[in-house]
Amino acid sequence: MTTPDRALTANEFEERLRSYVYERSEESRAVRVGEKERSEQAAIVARYHDLFARDQLGALRAAEQAGSTEDEHERLHRLARTCESGIVTAELAELQDEIRNAELSIRVEHRGEEVPLRAATAKLSTLPSYGEREELGPVVFDASATLNGRWLDLARASETLRAELSGITDPVTRSEAEKGISLRQLADVLDDVSARTAGAYDDLRERWLDRLLGPERAQQPPSYHAAYLFRLTPLAHVYTKERATEVCLSTLAALGCDLRENGSIRLDLEDRPQKSPRPVVIASDPPTVVHLVTRPLGGLQDYQDFLHEAGHALHYAGCDPTLPFAFRALSRDYSLTEIYSYLLQSIAREPGWHRAHFDLTLEQAAENAEAAQFLDAFMFRRYLAKLGFELDFWSRFGDDGGTPDGYAERLTAATGLVYRADRYLADMDSGFYSADYLRAWIRSAQLRSHLGATIGDDWWCRAETGALLRQLFREGLRPSSEEVAGRIGFDPLDVGPLIAEQRGSRAGVGS
Repeated sequence: MTTPDRALTANEFEERLRSYVYERSEESRAVRVGEKERSEQAAIVARYHDLFARDQLGALRAAEQAGSTEDEHERLHRLARTCESGIVTAELAELQDEIRNAELSIRVEHRGEEVPLRAATAKLSTLPSYGEREELGPVVFDASATLNGRWLDLARASETLRAELSGITDPVTRSEAEKGISLRQLADVLDDVSARTAGAYDDLRERWLDRLLGPERAQQPPSYHAAYLFRLTPLAHVYTKERATEVCLSTLAALGCDLRENGSIRLDLEDRPQKSPRPVVIASDPPTVVHLVTRPLGGLQDYQDFLHEAGHALHYAGCDPTLPFAFRALSRDYSLTEIYSYLLQSIAREPGWHRAHFDLTLEQAAENAEAAQFLDAFMFRRYLAKLGFELDFWSRFGDDGGTPDGYAERLTAATGLVYRADRYLADMDSGFYSADYLRAWIRSAQLRSHLGATIGDDWWCRAETGALLRQLFREGLRPSSEEVAGRIGFDPLDVGPLIAEQRGSRAGVGS
């Protein structure tokens, strides 16, 4: 395709961007689910090179400045921001493909068998032997760390480009401007939550590490046991992978969110050797083409993953199709859609859900719901530690070029598992995604409190809940997470409901 002799108008850009997003999303899906063994994103980027040029970015920014309404200004901002990110992607697409393909090519040896790195990573979650995980874990982590040099090269190149294009040299300031929040204030508020709930977490951790890892566990087990913990494999005979789809679809149907009747959501639950073990929703063209991808392996996590990703899928598939593409598929960050994922995932913390679907006694149901509570508390503390590390990492990045200083120490202290310093890049999501998760933790706790007060403690199986959610879904990605807080009667940084939940209380307010 030849480069046009003029920059596209905002409307032209938005329509062509929709095709670009669709093609890249479908390519990403094919590689992620194991249908393809090589990523060809660079070829797609090349076909749409006219979208991502500096003169196009200038035209969109000029249009943004001239926006006559708040919605129009916001739509144009998102288009300009996407163009800016697209320039970075276009210039780095070959390096990104190189890293993805290098990861796909890595094989590790375990007890005489050579397996793909992704398959070995998935295997860590299901190996029942503590000793065997002690063998495989270091092998997997060592292999993954061989990519660190390439990941760091990518981070440096990306940061240089983003600073140049945005005109904001400090990555923390740049991210705060886009999210519309103070990252350090968020971290400070949540550090207080962590301190005030530390005793409850310590009790949960020791009880469930004993239960899940057994008497041979180290006092502080290495973090490569975390995947096994999240799988809750000792409970896999109750939470079988064969029933995961059936139970989760039934759970959602009770809320009036029947995925079987939603032709827009396409499920991929197959187990393939090269399929990434990490669940995901890929919204190729919301609301009409939304993929929900998981890899059931057995255990309660299959159910939580399905419900979590269903929150994303229902949100994308439930948006008003008449909204501009920018409000259906583009967001300043991910904190909004994570609210709904966390809300639906939290159903696994309800004893009544365990009783309803698994024929458990009251005592068994309460105990298994507590296991889900432990994992939620673990992840909250882990992501808070990640945010603290990432703030330090990016604050000093201009001086030291990216070092692991503080990563292992922060995550080990926060969770009680021992983390390796060389995991700092494999564990880092772009754009301070950790902050988006943490904002969703606050907001989902607020929303659970609101649902409990307005619908009842059994909100998780009431059609009224689905009706309320569908109203929120209709707005697509237009609102911010903080605007949702106001609609349900909370200050954005009101952490009372979150403190109550992290202490294991059903109370929705207060501290």
